[in-house]
Amino acid sequence: MEKLIVTIAKGLVDEKNAVTVTADAPAEDGTIVYHLHVAPDDMGRVIGKQGRIAKAIRTLVRAAASKADMKIAVEID
Repeated sequence: MEKLIVTIAKGLVDEKNAVTVTADAPAEDGTIVYHLHVAPDDMGRVIGKQGRIAKAIRTLVRAAASKADMKIAVEID
């Protein structure tokens, strides 16, 4: 899942080297939270107008996770 998030984010930003993803340990309900970090100048590109791009990223990752029978959340930091 980390590779998917990184691939999507690198396609959106200018500073591709600043894109990193970290994962928290699974919660009690099995949900894994991934934290996407980008350069401050690229934050607007990843979030999008009214959060549309961020919502689309979360939807894509959840769809991929459901095929792998996982619960995933994405936070953009």
